[in-house]
Amino acid sequence: MISIPIALALVGALVQGPQVADSGDRAVAPPVFPARVVDSAADSIAANGVAGPRLVRVGFLLPRSRGSDSDYAIDTASRRPRAIEYSDAYYKRLTIHRVASYAELPLFGVEYVLGERLLNDERTGDPPSSLKAAHVGVAGALGVLFALNTVTGVWNLWDSRHDPSNHTLRIVHAVAMLSADAGFALAGAIGGNAKDSLHDAQQHRAVSVASMAVATAGTAIMWFFNN
Repeated sequence: MISIPIALALVGALVQGPQVADSGDRAVAPPVFPARVVDSAADSIAANGVAGPRLVRVGFLLPRSRGSDSDYAIDTASRRPRAIEYSDAYYKRLTIHRVASYAELPLFGVEYVLGERLLNDERTGDPPSSLKAAHVGVAGALGVLFALNTVTGVWNLWDSRHDPSNHTLRIVHAVAMLSADAGFALAGAIGGNAKDSLHDAQQHRAVSVASMAVATAGTAIMWFFNN
């Protein structure tokens, strides 16, 4: 039989556990594992259906970025351009404006020929009254045409002020045509003295031709570049 002292020594050794000696002959306690990593076999079987240690899922919660897809979609929707709607009156004015512009260049050609003949006749003698009447009549027709196109053009320009399509082109066209309006008004004022002064007649011709050139350029850019 084992004596009582020997039995007490064995129990003390079992309670204290094994000790590992380091280089300084000091006793080092055995490592202690977290309770959540190694679990009992019963708990493992109950949780996972497989004997052994139970695995604990570890995850990370990333913060939501400022530029997420949903924010981008909302921002894109807010920047989407609005649809521009025009009234029926807008399209009626546009049709009138276009038809009148088609008659512009033929009237320019007729007025130029009449003005050249009238100027030559004044240099050589007294021009016929029918030539003067034709010149004045075509000039009046151009005045009506430009007044009509100025009203319809400026009106439609205001209605389309929020439309970004060809906005710069419309502005350039409007500036050119309004400049031509001012030139024709000046030419008409000078033309009143053209029959009595050759200098005024030549000045009337120069201003009229320059105004025709500006108006032709302003009309042509809309014909060829307005899509």
